[in-house]
Amino acid sequence: MKKWLAYGSLVGVALVIVAGSLAYWLGTREQAMPPAVRADSATLIERGRYLAQVGNCAGCHTARDGQPYAGGRPIATPFGTLYGPNITPDVQTGIGNWSAEDFWRALHEGKGPGGRLLYPAFPYTEYTRMPREDVDALFAYFRTLPAVRQASRAPELDWPYDQRALLAGWRALNFRAGELQPDPTQSIQWNRGRYLVQGPGHCAACHAPPLNSDALRGLGTWSAEDIATLLRHGTAAPSVATGPMAEVVRGSTQHLTESDAQAIGLYLKSLPPAVTLPASKLAPAPAVLRQGERLYVQQCASCHQDNGRGHGQAWPALAMNSSVTAASALNVIHMVLDGGFAPATSANPRPHGMPPFGPFMDDNDIAAVVTYIRSSWGNNAGAVTPLEVKRARQDPRP
Repeated sequence: MKKWLAYGSLVGVALVIVAGSLAYWLGTREQAMPPAVRADSATLIERGRYLAQVGNCAGCHTARDGQPYAGGRPIATPFGTLYGPNITPDVQTGIGNWSAEDFWRALHEGKGPGGRLLYPAFPYTEYTRMPREDVDALFAYFRTLPAVRQASRAPELDWPYDQRALLAGWRALNFRAGELQPDPTQSIQWNRGRYLVQGPGHCAACHAPPLNSDALRGLGTWSAEDIATLLRHGTAAPSVATGPMAEVVRGSTQHLTESDAQAIGLYLKSLPPAVTLPASKLAPAPAVLRQGERLYVQQCASCHQDNGRGHGQAWPALAMNSSVTAASALNVIHMVLDGGFAPATSANPRPHGMPPFGPFMDDNDIAAVVTYIRSSWGNNAGAVTPLEVKRARQDPRP
């Protein structure tokens, strides 16, 4: 019996070793590299400049008040903090010694020079879908930037997430390198929108679950034109970009061409609603609704109107607003607590803003008014508790 137990243990260990080796191979294997693109340098550089804006590269690779693309911006994760690296052409601290092939491997395979595995906070899981010509264009543009001598800051991650070798296992399960291929059954415009969303725009890096046409929690009440307008202007009839999305609009999507913005809108409107289980909702108490209505009339109705329909692009509608009716009330709670401002864009240089109500409304009042908003004018999203508001105060959004 002991002999068989020992034999079984050896087999088990061998299987673990084989499985680990297979996972490491799957997570680190090299991909075939397409040939470099030969194009007019000025054309290639301009294409790269546009793609850098579409991808909002500066959003992670430029610290607040720092030199453009010199790195240093913290990226908080549940596992610790990473810092955007220096991607200027400085030879010692940037990517000045990188070849076009090194750069392609970073975006396509998530590997630095020498095969070092990159953390997926860098969205190579989306950038892998970009064709070689777009990757080469980005590299050509970054090579034209002023070189900045600034060392990249090392990640500050908890154990065991600071062990890069473990990324091989994650990659084996979650990452498949490969250029996005057009869908021949769809139009050129639809395929362009799909590419921008799934590739350089890396929208899914923040929008999880993905954007779709769900009427209450997605873009079902939006038109493709609404989506394009929000991306380029920062505000549209259904909603206003605030918080992190305002940064994206200011630094990235306002620079989209009209045709690209329309292509994104067309693609997103084609996505079917996600199949999800209905979330359990806390029924609002009548007394809370009365309190919320009173506060809404006093503090909110002058802009958002008594019927919750808002006023054009200046003050968005709250009725059937997916930000209001989302399963999680955290965004709307923070909006009431902290206020917010749409980004200043070339199309809307002086946007309206919303003042913060957190300093002079307590948790009960904010819970009541948010509950009223989420339960009125066709909204049916459930009540918010004072405890949820208290937790939101203690965990401010970035």
